Amino acid sequence: MSGAAHRLLIAVVALAATTLTPAHAASAAATPVPDRSVVTWAASADRLGEAPPDRSYRLIVRTSAGGSGMRIRVSNAFGDRPLVIGSAYAGLRGSGARLVAGSNRKLRFDRAASVTLAPGEIRYSDPLPGRTEAGNDLAISLYVRAAGGPATGHGMALQTSYATAGDHAAEERDGAYTEQVGSWFYLDAVSVDTGPGTGAVVTLGDSITDGWQSTTDKNLRWPDFLARRLHAAPGSTVPGVANAGISGNQVLADGAGQSAVTRLDRDVLSVPGVRTVVLFEGVNDIKSHSGVTADALTAGYRRIIDRAHAAGKCVVGATVLPYQGWSEWDPQGDAVRVEVNEWIRTSGAVDAVADFDKVLRSPYNPQRLLPTFDGGDHLHPNDKGMQAMADSIDLGDLECEGASGRTGTEAGEPAAEPTS
Repeated sequence: MSGAAHRLLIAVVALAATTLTPAHAASAAATPVPDRSVVTWAASADRLGEAPPDRSYRLIVRTSAGGSGMRIRVSNAFGDRPLVIGSAYAGLRGSGARLVAGSNRKLRFDRAASVTLAPGEIRYSDPLPGRTEAGNDLAISLYVRAAGGPATGHGMALQTSYATAGDHAAEERDGAYTEQVGSWFYLDAVSVDTGPGTGAVVTLGDSITDGWQSTTDKNLRWPDFLARRLHAAPGSTVPGVANAGISGNQVLADGAGQSAVTRLDRDVLSVPGVRTVVLFEGVNDIKSHSGVTADALTAGYRRIIDRAHAAGKCVVGATVLPYQGWSEWDPQGDAVRVEVNEWIRTSGAVDAVADFDKVLRSPYNPQRLLPTFDGGDHLHPNDKGMQAMADSIDLGDLECEGASGRTGTEAGEPAAEPTS
């Protein structure tokens, strides 16, 4: 998908975004998490455009953790009427929309081939026998028999998936899938059973975490680089990485997706096996010129941190990147950013610090990204910048045993200097 097409998609999604009522949001977050499951892929859901019926989607996703008993999580969180998934399959992608022969297997929901999701509902499939390996491209094929009103999905996938009219979920060939799509529809997580003692990391963020300005179809978002580091690290106990970034998202205000404070339960705390949260948001609150202060923004951080700690999760706080050169930059906003970053580094509220600002800023002008890491718009890092962010994280800070037994960098101490 071209950069222009992605920009158009983001604009459409932003115009369509709406806020759920508190009751609706609560029902979406109330799904029980299967025992012993660890997330291997996730993408935070939002409200998309009109949901057409009688349509198949072949959704391409990259696994992080390997394991058995794979489940998918399907979502009607933003729907205003029942969603009927007539059939669902999971297979290995060969190339394009074509699957590896013999890999496409039927998924069931409470032993049934189809499932109806009420407005706001989220459901897990039954576990699929056999093993799912890390670093594979899965093709999750969903036939949507009945739908209408707003669709639920993730607008900016930076991954080409496929769609077609009618029921073609069971087919392994690609002939029917003539339409390419740049969003994920109805699927918001995939989990596996990795056995006891393993967990996952959730990266809560905005368009930088969502991967904007990284290369489409290459899995070069910074959480993707982090997943590869964790997979290669001997003895790592957090192989799962879930990307909870939404382009344009803010900590405090709804708009491009629900605010981070509002969507925390559904997109982070309900994710299977999550042990550590990397909190990397704030630039959209600052540059929106809404008058947000450092005190207001850090109060929002504290709400997220306290709720994560209450759920037994550790929180790594990431500093906000410089963005001088972006059209909304001004000295007042940058002063807020600097004050917020100082709070992240020194307040002791988080369990560890990922100092992305220090890693990516120019030594000659700390209000700007270093040109070698700049994706071109002076706000979003390029592929090299994404890798530098992931490489700067101390993997030991992610090995969390719960907020009461903080591991990695002790609260209140600055993070160690990056070694890579």
